[in-house]
Amino acid sequence: MLPAALLTLLLVFSITGSPVKAGNSPVSVPLTSRLHFPNGTNNLLERDRARVKAHRDPSMREQRLADFPLRNDKMGYSLAVGIGNPPTTYNLLIDSGSANTWVHASAYVETSTSFCTGQPVAVTYMTGSFSGIECLDYVTVGSGLTAVLQSIGVAEESKDFEDVDGIIGIGPVGLTLGTLRELPTEPIPTVTDSLFGQGIISENVLGIFFQPYVGLPLEATGQITFGGTDSTKYNGNIVYTPITDIRGEQNFWGISSRITYGNKEILTSTVGIVDSGCTFILIARDAYVKYRLETGAKYDPVTTFLTISKKQYGVLRNLNFHIGEQTYSLTPNAQIWPRSINSKIGGKKGSIYLVVCDLGTYSLEEDDFSLGYVFMQRFYVAYDATNSRIGFATTAFTEATTN
Repeated sequence: MLPAALLTLLLVFSITGSPVKAGNSPVSVPLTSRLHFPNGTNNLLERDRARVKAHRDPSMREQRLADFPLRNDKMGYSLAVGIGNPPTTYNLLIDSGSANTWVHASAYVETSTSFCTGQPVAVTYMTGSFSGIECLDYVTVGSGLTAVLQSIGVAEESKDFEDVDGIIGIGPVGLTLGTLRELPTEPIPTVTDSLFGQGIISENVLGIFFQPYVGLPLEATGQITFGGTDSTKYNGNIVYTPITDIRGEQNFWGISSRITYGNKEILTSTVGIVDSGCTFILIARDAYVKYRLETGAKYDPVTTFLTISKKQYGVLRNLNFHIGEQTYSLTPNAQIWPRSINSKIGGKKGSIYLVVCDLGTYSLEEDDFSLGYVFMQRFYVAYDATNSRIGFATTAFTEATTN
């Protein structure tokens, strides 16, 4: 039997009205860019490495955050999300490497549609964490996309998320297992799962478009499409590849790929992840060494990037990711940090820094690569949860000179 409080809530939902449906059509919502790392890129890169390592070793997620003094260094995109009825708007960080959605308790505004179950919920992201209680509420994204009885975390404590209102997790639902502490085997439907399950969208698909940073002020536009993709943001057709089940990658947006620099293979066919929670392109150390030797790059201890001369940049070759039968090439310009904002990473004006970084482990030990924002800013990405696959397509920025 349902608790009396929950029955009351269901009655409230029926009185206040059903959420507006959008005719099952995909709905696109703008994203806001975030670029903040006052301590330079060293912490930012260590965050990426720790995040990938935590993907492969769940026990690491239980370690105290104090073991990893990584603070307030973020690059990403946030989404305006309405919670409650009438909704309060929260700016939530988009994260494809997790699946829980949560907001700070200090910001959470309860309305007639809010029902807190009292279940303790917690997620440790390795470079951040939250703990609090589970609540059910209206969650609205875009115009007319509202999920009812959506589970959210109301964070009574959090670390390393002081400058955002919370997170909207868009990763596979299996990532929520264990986050309800008293119901560890119960998954929590993601916002997209709920929209699909309640018939608000016709496909359990997310389309993501990130535009590169194009100078000062630090602005880049992005867009997320719920229920499908936006063909105005990509060229041709989206080509899908299945989520790989090798080394447990089915629990993430994991794919198989081979990597070449020019026509030279630097990493044989292996597995990795496409993760909006990471910033850089991380590749296994043996592949990184080959890449460094091929490019002639030198390690810069200030920025922690590889750096090349203008002459070396002039002969830089494409970095190619062979995914399924398709090849996705990062042009020389796509492999470098935006020079107009070198100062933001402690770099020198006019210097050229590469955004391909050392994962910190050798191939076949863990994930062998992680494709973060700098990759996703060059290719449209579609997450298809129903068919367990990821799709890619080129965009107007794939070969653009923006950096």
